[in-house]
Formats: sequence, C-alpha cells, structure tokens
Amino acid sequence: MGAQHDDLHDAADPHGRALRLGIGGPVGSGKTALVAALCRSLGPSMRLGVVTNDIYTTEDAEFLRRAGVLDPERILAVQTGCCPHTAIRDDIAANLDAVETLEERFGPLDLVIVESGGDNLTATFSRGLADRQIFVLDVSGGDKVPRKGGPGVTMADLLVVNKTDLAPLVGADLTVMSRDAAAVRDGRPVLFTSLREDRSAHSVAEWVTSLVNTWKHANAHDHERTTPTTAA
Repeated sequence: MGAQHDDLHDAADPHGRALRLGIGGPVGSGKTALVAALCRSLGPSMRLGVVTNDIYTTEDAEFLRRAGVLDPERILAVQTGCCPHTAIRDDIAANLDAVETLEERFGPLDLVIVESGGDNLTATFSRGLADRQIFVLDVSGGDKVPRKGGPGVTMADLLVVNKTDLAPLVGADLTVMSRDAAAVRDGRPVLFTSLREDRSAHSVAEWVTSLVNTWKHANAHDHERTTPTTAA
C-alpha cells in the first residue's frame, strides 16, 4: 500500500482533477456491468463521470443510460473506429477529450471511469489517460486464463474475476484461478465476484473508494504544499 500511495502522490494534479480509472477486459467479461455496479455503489457519495468505448456503436453508453445508474449527461460515448487498444493506449486523444469535457461540464469530479472496448489480454491503458486500471476476466473462459498472463492480467492495479456463479457450469476451479492469478500478479490484488448476484460489486467498490480517498488526500497535500503563505 505504501508504494501505491507514493505513486498516487507523484501523479496527483495540484489542481485537484478527478482520479481517472480505466476498466478493460475481453468482450463479454462484464466490464459494462461493473461500471454500472460502481455507479450504483458510488454515485450517492461521489461525483462521477463515465466514458465508454465502442468501435462503431454507442451500445455500452446506451446500456448505462437505460439502466439509470447515473445522470445520462454524465455518460459520454467514444466511437473509436479502430482497434480498442489504440484508443486507450496509443492515440488517446478522443478519450482524453471526453474525460476533459466531463470535468469541464460537471467538475469538480471525484472519479471518471473510462471503459475500454472489448479487448484481449494484451490491452493496457496509457498513463496519460488512466491513473489506475482494473482488468476484468470471467470464468467462462476456463480456469487456465489467469496463468496465460498478458499485461492486462499481470499489471492491472486490480484484477476482477467475474461470473463466479458460472464456475460449476463450465468446470472452472476458482481455487486454481486464485492460485494462478496470485502467481503472475506479484502481490497485486485479485477480487472474485458475480455481478449477477452482487449488482453493487461491493468488494470492488470498497477498493475504488479507498483509491479515490488516497488520491484526494494526495491532491489536498499537494495543494497545501504549493499554496503560497502570506506574511502576517
């Protein structure tokens, strides 16, 4: 936790901008469902904004708006027209514009969530776009997926293994998934959940809340450090 706090302190903007949280993962893993769950859990206590990514549609944004988890105006859709990796890692301009638009319209915000389009195990967010990253897997791919590694699985700040309720149906061993995830993640946290059963994703929401609180504390400290004092 100490290293995480130091990283947050170094990255914190003295002007107090929102923490930017990237959520990535393969198609169908539950990224949009996780965003909806976090909005349900955190919306009452945090000032939120959401940016979604789809290649040719605005389907994920429309899903969130229909779900009523957040003021529809606080949900912006980016149509990437290209590989999802490109829009979150290589050419982040459209996503960055959307994030900054939300902050200009509704700021100050506490948290902006950027959901990637469906990607694979190699996808990561540029640090110019996301301060922290969650990667979502689901058990329907089998219990071998975590040990395959890839930057998303190994390097994300939090790995979420979703759809645990399906494990008996697909023959996935959650103990094996937990062991293999721990082996490739070098101590980084892993949370198992079923968003079908826990629509508020309580454990993930608690992790995000702690992250946001640390970010705000770092911003406040930086603001105090850079604010000139007037002589009496």
